[in-house]
Amino acid sequence: MFSRVDAFVRDVRELETEEALAGALADVSRDLGFRYFALTHHVDVRRSSAAIRIHNYPDGWAEWFDEQSLGATDPVHRASNMTSVGFTWSMLPDMIALTAQDRRILELARSEGLGEGFTVPAHVPGEAHGSCSFACAVGDPPFGEHLPLLQLVGAFAFEAARRMRRSRFSQGPIQLTDRQRECVMWAARGKSDWEIARILGVSEATVGEHLRHAYERYGVGKRTLVAIHALFDGTIGFLDVLRR
Repeated sequence: MFSRVDAFVRDVRELETEEALAGALADVSRDLGFRYFALTHHVDVRRSSAAIRIHNYPDGWAEWFDEQSLGATDPVHRASNMTSVGFTWSMLPDMIALTAQDRRILELARSEGLGEGFTVPAHVPGEAHGSCSFACAVGDPPFGEHLPLLQLVGAFAFEAARRMRRSRFSQGPIQLTDRQRECVMWAARGKSDWEIARILGVSEATVGEHLRHAYERYGVGKRTLVAIHALFDGTIGFLDVLRR
């Protein structure tokens, strides 16, 4: 089975459309013992044209899910936001405090034919949380031996979907120069332009110019917002800001 997953990982890098990705996911899911898959950002996909959602879940379940706007509040999605490794749905009570509404959602999913599942989280700085889930049909035999392989399938499938969406909606990543990044980092630490100038050995006007260019590249007008954007897309790290 590893050779099957290895082929998927190699082939998925060359896929160009979401339809092709859906077909490849359906095939590899079936080979690994799962009837259904869902690759999605944890948002209301009806309100975000750039959000990822590729699945073959039963139509009735998907329609009700969207009507209830469950993208951000679904218990599987909330549990996924708490970890970086895959988990079975039977583990949900140990991961989050399930509410009465959560239990109702899980019961309704089962009534629509979704049995036990396995979810692979997808966390990318600057983006909504996401995941790739695999589910058996109710009554299918239990799974277990292929879970490490599903981690690979889910991670590479989500990255392939991100690549496709970037080509449609994005102009490419924001890029700052080294000096702009340094100024943003010190600004995120709460330093004034004068203090940053003393630290870097440049003029205060030069610091202001570097920060102005950073504002323009992120499309913001405040140092707090540029720091937040830089943190979310990984241009600067939390350790950069917290380090003394």
